[in-house]
Amino acid sequence: MHNGVHLVWFKRDLRVNDHPPLRQASQAGKVLPLYVWETDFWQQADSDSQHAAFISESLADLAHQLRQLGCELQQAQGDMIALLDQLHKQLGIAALYSHEETGNLWTYARDRRVKAWCLAHRVQWHEWRQDGVVRRLTDRNGWADHWQAFFTASPMPAPNQVHGVSLPEGLAITHPQLVQQGEDKPLRQKGGTARASKLLDTFLDHRGLPYRYALSSPNTAPKHCSRLSPHLAYGTLSMRQIVHALRDAQQQWKAETALHPDKSAWLKSLRSFESRLHWHCHFMQKLESQPDMQTHNLHPALDTLERPFNADHFAAFCQGETGYPFVDACIKRLQATGWINFRMRAMLVSFACNLLWLPWQAVAAFLARQFTDYEPGIHYPQVQMQAGTTGMNTLRVYNPVKQSQDQDPEGTFIRTWLPQLAPVPNDYLHTPWQLTANLQQRYGVTMGVDYPMPIIEHSHAAREAKMRIYGLREQDANRTITRQLLNKHGSRQQTARKPRTRRSDKTNNQLTLEL
Repeated sequence: MHNGVHLVWFKRDLRVNDHPPLRQASQAGKVLPLYVWETDFWQQADSDSQHAAFISESLADLAHQLRQLGCELQQAQGDMIALLDQLHKQLGIAALYSHEETGNLWTYARDRRVKAWCLAHRVQWHEWRQDGVVRRLTDRNGWADHWQAFFTASPMPAPNQVHGVSLPEGLAITHPQLVQQGEDKPLRQKGGTARASKLLDTFLDHRGLPYRYALSSPNTAPKHCSRLSPHLAYGTLSMRQIVHALRDAQQQWKAETALHPDKSAWLKSLRSFESRLHWHCHFMQKLESQPDMQTHNLHPALDTLERPFNADHFAAFCQGETGYPFVDACIKRLQATGWINFRMRAMLVSFACNLLWLPWQAVAAFLARQFTDYEPGIHYPQVQMQAGTTGMNTLRVYNPVKQSQDQDPEGTFIRTWLPQLAPVPNDYLHTPWQLTANLQQRYGVTMGVDYPMPIIEHSHAAREAKMRIYGLREQDANRTITRQLLNKHGSRQQTARKPRTRRSDKTNNQLTLEL
């Protein structure tokens, strides 16, 4: 049906610049720019009200951008297939335009249904890449070349004009009626391209100078990381826009450094940031290539590890009441802001899955709801990596006390998010269970009342986890499976524009994805 509307389906790409589907549709005819609040999607275990709030803010910004191009953003609620049926019947759909999406299992199944619908109704579905993820990839050979080629191309400008059409009467909505888990977070980041652009500008102008040294501590990371991760997750800026802005900044600072060698720290931080943009796509490729990673161990040998669900331990973890101050402070910050730096995310997963020995699937769903920047393609591969179920990564069992002492030596972070421990001196702040009765009275903190005792002994739990996981991984038959997984998912040495780093930073690159 060539006389129908050209339907642009916005998903995790809420912008008008560097948006090939919108530009292509605008050149083909009348455009229906549509965002669908899919009711069943919001019932999934990884959906949360803060995600809907961030999307709503981003849609308001998108609507403003589209209005400047001459059309109105349309919003609907319901099932995508049912909506396609109605639109095709009432308006006729000439073609469907969208970006590819590496989402959760629900969106994967939804896209398969949409593809079947398009085939049945002879509607061409045009899809475009928007990052370094490559569909139908069988192994990682040559993946870095794909990455480099995609990001060498310049971001596509917005169309000059879009001739828009509206939804039929009765389908359009302004505010979705969704049943969601959780409450919006009072201090989370807000959505929209304008906010994303400001973050990018300030990061490349001044905030990013100490990036490579500041990203590991929860005290410095909130200011000196780019904070673009939620905007990448929902596409208010494209990855390609960020990469090109970064490379422009690199050229500028190369010129500055030639005249002022003392400014070389900028280039080092920018190279470190670029490497993390590469790793961002590297991990998303894993979920794209193996969607069931959301629910199944990547390494099947790990299926025999029994992680019984301990409801008391899970509740203590989710509420930030484990008795380990640094862990609990991280949870409290997440509850309020929806963001924490990646090293602390890795520690939380390792603590929950390896020390509390909780099923990683339950931990993954809980943390997905906590992260404003929840990106399935990064989230599930990283959770499995930190839980030790990939079989091909170094097993990282974090010591929560050492992390506390290393990353928050003065206790600033702990005192901010656990004010009941504020009077405790640094000598005991990281291990308050060591306070004697007299010291508890002196500092006004009663262990077990004002703050819980540790729910496990971390050293013993770490030894048990390592023994269980390594015992399975080292079996000869399982090593063969590991080699197969490395061929499919493992990075290659020739990574795109991968910077030269110290040995310690090489390890950090594979572990650190904060943006």
